[in-house]
Amino acid sequence: MEKILIIGSSGQIGTELVLSLRKLKGNDQVIAADIKPECPDALKNGPYVVLNALDREKVRRFIIDEQITQVYLLAALLSATAEKNPHFAWELNMEGLFTILELAKEGHIQKIFWPSSIAVFGPTTPRVNTPQYTVMEPSTVYGISKQAGERWCEYYFNKFGVDVRSIRYPGLISYTSLPGGGTTDYAVDIFYQAKKGRKFSCFLSENSGLPMMYMEDAIRATIELMEAPKEQIKVRSSYNLSGISFTPAELAAEIKKHLPQFEIEYAPDFRQAIADSWPQSINDDAARMDWGWKEKYPLSKMVEIMLEHVNPDWVQ
Repeated sequence: MEKILIIGSSGQIGTELVLSLRKLKGNDQVIAADIKPECPDALKNGPYVVLNALDREKVRRFIIDEQITQVYLLAALLSATAEKNPHFAWELNMEGLFTILELAKEGHIQKIFWPSSIAVFGPTTPRVNTPQYTVMEPSTVYGISKQAGERWCEYYFNKFGVDVRSIRYPGLISYTSLPGGGTTDYAVDIFYQAKKGRKFSCFLSENSGLPMMYMEDAIRATIELMEAPKEQIKVRSSYNLSGISFTPAELAAEIKKHLPQFEIEYAPDFRQAIADSWPQSINDDAARMDWGWKEKYPLSKMVEIMLEHVNPDWVQ
C-alpha cells in the first residue's frame, strides 16, 4: 500500500497538494510534514508531523520507521527570500534533497517528487517559447540551487535507478495561501488589494511578461506526473510546464473588467532584475507528449475564480 509523505506541506503548493492526494489516496495514507509546531487547520483531516527537512537523522528515521513509499519534497526558500539569505537558501534547497535521494538509493523510498522552477533559466536563455533543453545560466541563488538539484536528480536516476520526477513550475496563483516570497507573487497579492479597494503597487514593471499557472492546474500536473507509468517519464532533470503567460498590465486589465475602479501603479524593485532573467513563455511539448499534460485555466477564468474566492481579511 502506498504511504506518502509531503515535506513542506504548509507552503503555497503543499496545502493543496496534501488535500488533493488525500482525496485520491485516502486521508491516512498521506502524511503532512512541516516545521510548524501546530498542524494548520486546513490539514487536520489527516496525519501531521513536525519535521525539519534539514534534520537528516530525524527525517531518515521517520521515513524508514513509517515505511514511506513516496516523498514529495517541497521545503525550499523561494527566489526573492533566498536572495536575502543565500547560504541558508543553498543549505535548505540542497541538503534536504540529498537526504531523500540517498534514502531512495538505499531502497527505502519508491518514488520522489522534487519541484524545480523557471528560475533555472537565466539572461542567456531564449526568453520566448523557452525550450526543454536550452542554455541555463541562472543568476539567482534560488535558480542556482534548482539547476544543481536537477542535475543531481538526473544523476541519481542514471546512476542508481532512483525514480525521481520533477516539474519546472512557473509562477503559481492560488486563493488558499498568501504570497510566500517569490518574484511572481505580485500576481497573488494583486487580488487581495483589488478586493480591498486599494491601489496596487506592483514591484515589477507593467510589461514584465512571465509564465504563470493557476494552482489547480499545477496540482493536477504534479499528480498526473507521479501517477504516470515509469516508462513514460523521459525527462529526469525536470519538465518544462506551461499554463498562461501575462504581464502585470494585462492582469490588471482583466481585473478591471470585474472591478472597474481598480488602480495599479508600478514601482519596480530588486525583483525586477530577477524577472528580467526569466522566460516570458515556456515550451512544454515534452510534458504534453510524454505524459499527456494539458492546462485547463486561461487568464480570464483564473481571474474570475480568484476574485470570487480571495479573502481580503487575510492581509493588512
